Amino acid sequence: MPAHDDLIAHLVRSTPLSPGEATRVVADVLGYFAEPAEDFVRRRHSELQARGLRNDEIFDRVAAELGQRRVPAPAYSARQLRRLVYG
Repeated sequence: MPAHDDLIAHLVRSTPLSPGEATRVVADVLGYFAEPAEDFVRRRHSELQARGLRNDEIFDRVAAELGQRRVPAPAYSARQLRRLVYG
């Protein structure tokens, strides 16, 4: 991950992270933001459903979260979100 050496060095200087830990954190964050919208919808639906939320609440929350991502996903309707989850 040479392109992020400056970020890794900054994390090592500014936190108690070791270089290896900082490298893993950067890779994890980049992976999180690279997650396709469809995968994000399925993952968040599963997480929120496990917390006991109903689908109406889940789809409202997921739609709002999609708009706050680093690269916002297209606006999905509740029906489109349901199709992503249930096919």
